[in-house]
Amino acid sequence: MCTYTFVGDVNETKSLYPAVYSITAELDSCGKLCRYERSGQYDRRRKNKDDKQSVASISKIMTAVIAIEHGKLDEAFTVDEEINKAYGSSVYLKQGQTVTLRDLLYALMLRSGNDAAVEIAKHVSGSQEAFVEAMNQKAAEIGMSNTTFSNPSGLDEEDGGNISTANDMAILMSYAMKNKEFRTITGSKYYTTDWNMRWKNKNRLLFDYPFTIGGKTGFTKKAGRTLVTAAEHDGVESIVVTLREGDDFAFHEQKHTEVFQKLDVVTIMKKGSYTVNGRTFQVPETVKVTLHKDGSDKLRVKTHYDHKDFVVEVQKNKDVSVYSFASKRARGGGLFS
Repeated sequence: MCTYTFVGDVNETKSLYPAVYSITAELDSCGKLCRYERSGQYDRRRKNKDDKQSVASISKIMTAVIAIEHGKLDEAFTVDEEINKAYGSSVYLKQGQTVTLRDLLYALMLRSGNDAAVEIAKHVSGSQEAFVEAMNQKAAEIGMSNTTFSNPSGLDEEDGGNISTANDMAILMSYAMKNKEFRTITGSKYYTTDWNMRWKNKNRLLFDYPFTIGGKTGFTKKAGRTLVTAAEHDGVESIVVTLREGDDFAFHEQKHTEVFQKLDVVTIMKKGSYTVNGRTFQVPETVKVTLHKDGSDKLRVKTHYDHKDFVVEVQKNKDVSVYSFASKRARGGGLFS
């Protein structure tokens, strides 16, 4: 039997991330690996969070990230002979066909095309080997400490294939969802190509659960069923990862719903320009904190100047986030305006 508890995981930081609280599953013999989060902070206090295993096509989230960050999405190019190396799930690309990287990203994320993954790697990095190196560099950069990628598709290999954990895949999805292009692609139900192919997203939750905003499916014999989904409701954003869960779509819907029933978002400072004591500063993103709806959380907000920076300290129970905004002298004084 699985039990669920709310936990906080906000570290003191100068970066502009909201204070975040998440619901997480504490696992015994359930066989489910999952996590929930809001806007980029993640919980490290989870049983089985670092169990390594093959993750199949949810690896393609990283493939998409590398392509978006390093490629030109609307530049047309010709599919080359590398496509003949692809096998498994396919959108039936042909050598000599003209495509854009954007086309291939939709093929990758909606239809899980291994041929799209192979061609993306060759086009963006010159070879699959160079692309996989970029995947592993990005994994290390964003804190995926238990992940090793060996190909852009997620296919099993004799020496292991792509190995990761539920925790690391949640970190990856959180990072990816900050990118507007990725967010648009993963949240699309359909995509029609210039050559009149219409693709439907394999993520059933997009059709069955109205708050779903993205995700990626996966399956191999070695990995079993793998699934990452993201959902959003009333400002609360939830990410769920399952590895080797048979009834995965129903499980994800249930856990997203639990998050939304128990959490609410409070705005601390809205995006915009403010004047305090004769100095102005810009808040580039709205600062929010996620709280329990039952009123059990203790929230405290303090503000002060640190040299020329306007500093906002947000404390929820024992967890603290610090936001620092550069300021300059204004013509007029006054309080928040």
